[in-house]
Amino acid sequence: QVRLVESGGGLVQAGGSLRLSCVASGRTFSNMAWFRQAPGKEREFVARSWMSGNTYYADSLKGRFTISRDNAENTLYLQMNSLEPEDTAVYYCAATSSLSLSVRATDYRYWGQGTQVTVSS
Repeated sequence: QVRLVESGGGLVQAGGSLRLSCVASGRTFSNMAWFRQAPGKEREFVARSWMSGNTYYADSLKGRFTISRDNAENTLYLQMNSLEPEDTAVYYCAATSSLSLSVRATDYRYWGQGTQVTVSS
């Protein structure tokens, strides 16, 4: 059974940092990503990481967020720095076998339950 389990969310003041983790079990994935969804908004792409090491970020988040993965541990990370209130959302880990360049949520087959990140001003 495939499972993606996120952790690391919480409440942080603006300017602070958080590190999210996503542990995958049941299989390995060539393509893992982070998405986020704020209240009343659509789920949006944050960043993705291929097993080869290739990474890609949403333009608006470059420089503040860093995605990484430990293939041996089947774990995906998201380091978030200089957090802003606008970063408040539920952050989801997603995975697929496809190495598509798509950033659409519908192109990712497997999802975690999400972890809440709240940034106070």
